[in-house]
Amino acid sequence: MEPHVYLERFGGEPLPAGEPDAAAVATLQEAHVRGVPFETLSVAGDPFGSQSGGGVRLDLAALFEKVVVRGRGGYCYELNGLFGWLLDALGVEQSYVAAKMLRADGEARPPANHLVNLVTLADERYLVDVGLGTPTMRRPLPLDGRVVTDDAGVAWRVVGTERPDAHGLTQYRCPRTGEWTDRYLFETTARSLDYFAATNDHLSTAPESPFTGSPVVTRATADGHVKLTPTQFVEWIDGEATEHPVVGEEEWRERLREAFDIDYPW
Repeated sequence: MEPHVYLERFGGEPLPAGEPDAAAVATLQEAHVRGVPFETLSVAGDPFGSQSGGGVRLDLAALFEKVVVRGRGGYCYELNGLFGWLLDALGVEQSYVAAKMLRADGEARPPANHLVNLVTLADERYLVDVGLGTPTMRRPLPLDGRVVTDDAGVAWRVVGTERPDAHGLTQYRCPRTGEWTDRYLFETTARSLDYFAATNDHLSTAPESPFTGSPVVTRATADGHVKLTPTQFVEWIDGEATEHPVVGEEEWRERLREAFDIDYPW
């Protein structure tokens, strides 16, 4: 496991000498979300064939082999878990923290259903998240409430919460809208990767998990993102979505290869 090999995987550059700052980490984060897809193929498997997903192992060596050596993506535990290792190896003060993605009804379940990196840069704390679906977070998000707007026009902020099981709440606002949407609650207590094992096992195997149905693959682009399901390919550019039907196995695999650099069998 060599950091420079991981950087080559997504076109990242080593951090400049000296104390890392938010701008340098933002460059890494942006490159990662554009180069490494969020995907649930390891959970849901092949929607057209008999190839199983293979499961999700929260082991750094296994994650490195999957994401870096085999050129795959993953979901939050995999992507943020491995990226956190990289940040630490590059000299960034980092810890894993637990978060709860919010459902449409405002509930957050199960516990620790999201993993995110909490980093300290120049004595300020930020969330660094490369493990979201859409919209993805492209820049370090300060915990002090400042609004961060990325090149795709998506704004992010952290607000306070009165819930006893969280220290803050992330919200986003997409282009062409004036409303903020709640994304996830988070804690600031440092956790080990093993802390997330039980929830990872549940989310990657339980029939009621949102990930064990049809697979989804997403990736950030310069001005939006792309998303693939077994029946649809969607392109978001500056907040406008264009939907393309996906007809059958051959077209799905072609989209998977061309838009996300994932070949079958994976």
